[in-house]
Amino acid sequence: MYRILLADDEGIAIDSLTYIIEKTYGDKCEIRSARTGRSVIEIAENFRPDIAVMDIQMPGINGIEAIREIRKFSPTTVYIVLTAYDKFDYAKEAIDLGVLNYLSKPIDRDIFVDAMNGAISRIESERAKRSKDLRAWEKLETVIPVIESGFVYSLLLQENSSEETDRFRSLLDITENSGYVLLIECGEEKEDNGSSSGQTAKSESHIEESREGSDDDLDNPIGTGIRIRKYYSKIRDILKEYNSKAIIGDIMMNKIPVFVPHGSGEPDYNERIEIIDKIRMIVTQLEDKTGVCFRIGIGKVKPMPDMKTSYQEALRSLFAGGGPVSHADDLPVACEYEKDYPIDTENQIFDGIKRGDVDSTADAADRFFIWMQETQENHESSVRLKALEFVLWAEHIAYQDGGMGLYRFTDRADYMDISQRLSLDELHDWFVRRIKEAAAKIADKTKSRADSLTDRAKAYIDGHYQNDISLDDVSREMNISPYYFSKLFKEEAGITFIEYLTTLRMTKAKALLSDPAIPVKEVGTKVGYQDPNYFSRIFKRYTGKTPTEFRG
Repeated sequence: MYRILLADDEGIAIDSLTYIIEKTYGDKCEIRSARTGRSVIEIAENFRPDIAVMDIQMPGINGIEAIREIRKFSPTTVYIVLTAYDKFDYAKEAIDLGVLNYLSKPIDRDIFVDAMNGAISRIESERAKRSKDLRAWEKLETVIPVIESGFVYSLLLQENSSEETDRFRSLLDITENSGYVLLIECGEEKEDNGSSSGQTAKSESHIEESREGSDDDLDNPIGTGIRIRKYYSKIRDILKEYNSKAIIGDIMMNKIPVFVPHGSGEPDYNERIEIIDKIRMIVTQLEDKTGVCFRIGIGKVKPMPDMKTSYQEALRSLFAGGGPVSHADDLPVACEYEKDYPIDTENQIFDGIKRGDVDSTADAADRFFIWMQETQENHESSVRLKALEFVLWAEHIAYQDGGMGLYRFTDRADYMDISQRLSLDELHDWFVRRIKEAAAKIADKTKSRADSLTDRAKAYIDGHYQNDISLDDVSREMNISPYYFSKLFKEEAGITFIEYLTTLRMTKAKALLSDPAIPVKEVGTKVGYQDPNYFSRIFKRYTGKTPTEFRG
């Protein structure tokens, strides 16, 4: 169905055009008409025509002015302009407004029908494009939650690489380098008698009073986690209203982790209060939509690589904060530091060690010792003690990770003497070197394990390429997950598992094909391909020739 608006101050012209349209297109068109510029605009505002056939010369507001006004609220309308005057200026202005056709009166039937066909063709093209765009949008709306969940899972729970993080950030258009974590928990509220119920059994004010200051866990986490799955899209909508850039993870039992991008630097007091107030409103909306109770813990703003810390803070906020919303900054801290203590540098040292990042760890250690020398010159014994403390803790992390090898109780018997005997400059060098070596041990251990796994995998593939082996088979043999094995193999070998296997098989196949006594079909079987046609297709893709052509 096409909505057609005819605008002409002559009734006979409207009747004539109506007759042509009805005769040509039958009931495919719904027609409205107007005789003044003002009435054209008023009708168009409600009718929203697909095609407007406009006479330029009408009483009051002329056709060009009417088109300009209608375009403001109906930008997709296609225009055919009619005029009894051959005025170039009008024609030019009509073209500037995107008018499809400019026809002179009296109107020839065939020319008018051609113009209408052109307009209908444009409408159909636009409708097809909109339909395609909507389908793409629908698919995107299905895919985006999956990508967001993958990013949150990778960011908070995996040892993610910066390359992987950058890919996710590009897909999700995340430009910020910092952010914080919201951890949303749902459940049923505990009642005084130990039973649990949904919030509908109590008034809203009573719920708020009973939950404020309570640090009890919510009841029935598994059951409510299952119940809210059907509300997941609504939960996403509510969170996106809070912050359109929020990246929302999947439901994990009864919790949903959310990453909120934020500019670098911790929010000041006013911004923190504003965040808490907004999230309290979110809790209310979530409970109204789902009928279950919610609590939300808020972590501190951290750089992207340290988002696990913000996640842990959000988790701690849930259990230690009390009330429906708790912010990590409002909780009693496990350790308070004196003013100007470089806690960020300290964190960089030990985070770098855990990642095996030798350069950043050494740089942070160097900066920390310089800070001690410059600010604690009257407390030399404390400087020596802190240097010893950090070195011992750095090596403790490396031992725990397995990078330091066998632990021997007496291996560090001379550390106490070293920390007291060396000059401060010598101690500085020893401090940085030992901490750097701890990070290097972890890095070497990670690299050597990766090398060892890759070498073992290659050896297994080399010995079993003639069988029907898969990624799952090899990862099971290596005793690691298929996802991790695939990622590790590509990083270390430079090619994927399937590329390595195919290259090996093709190399063996070419050697076998050099022996004319071995049938081509048997060659495929010997290198792991039971289907001769499939072997032939793979061989041609790899060499540019079929096995028969290769043999010559």
